[in-house]
Amino acid sequence: MRALAIAATGMSAQQTNVEVIANNIANINTTGFKRARAEFSDLLYQAERLQGVPNRVGEAAIPEGAQIGLGTRVVGVRNLHIQGPLEDTGNSLDLAINGRGWFQIVGPDGEILYTRAGSFNKSDEGQLVTADGYAVDPPILFPAETKDIVINESGEVFAVVEGEEVPQNLGQLTIANFANESGLEPLGNNLYRETAASGAPVVGVAADIGFGKLHQGYLEGSNVDPVKEITELISAQRAYEMNSKVIKAADDMFGTVATGIR
Repeated sequence: MRALAIAATGMSAQQTNVEVIANNIANINTTGFKRARAEFSDLLYQAERLQGVPNRVGEAAIPEGAQIGLGTRVVGVRNLHIQGPLEDTGNSLDLAINGRGWFQIVGPDGEILYTRAGSFNKSDEGQLVTADGYAVDPPILFPAETKDIVINESGEVFAVVEGEEVPQNLGQLTIANFANESGLEPLGNNLYRETAASGAPVVGVAADIGFGKLHQGYLEGSNVDPVKEITELISAQRAYEMNSKVIKAADDMFGTVATGIR
């Protein structure tokens, strides 16, 4: 009986859906996190009777056929790169992008990675780094006598140095855009990698046309909506239960047949 196999595909798909929702909820307080959504597709159809074919020669074609679907499957898990809320931290090394753009990070293998989490620090050498110690690209090096740091909306970095009246310009932060942000590969630790699906990065200056602005002293929060996630979790749970009831109903039908044979 095909109903067993069909309902099993529905249960498997909803299990994946619940896992995606669980990951969203787990990262509700993760800086720069982007919620994901499971996307489904129906499987092949088995034709019991084709439409458009006449029963006999010279007769009109059958208007409707009989095609039975074989279930569903997960075709992708899409990361929804929607702007998260900006949270005031008061930390001069915290940066948030308001709009499009990604910070560029030098990974452990020298590869350029990308993040929206702008919770930066200074290394022991005074270089601007992530919380995991990865350097920000382009590199920014702060003098040891730095008293205060100012980063404007365009990404220019200034340091107020002890004994100097004029702030030093330490360099320019740039950000990257992608034609298809959903094609970026998530690596964990708030980092993403360029792929063939995302397209090559377009690097530019913040606040230019097509790029977001930088806000010093702010962090971009997770874009997970707890109410929406709980609603979708309930919906996925009910869908899973209904598929399990289909399996039970098919099993009862098998039992009825088996009892009749005995």
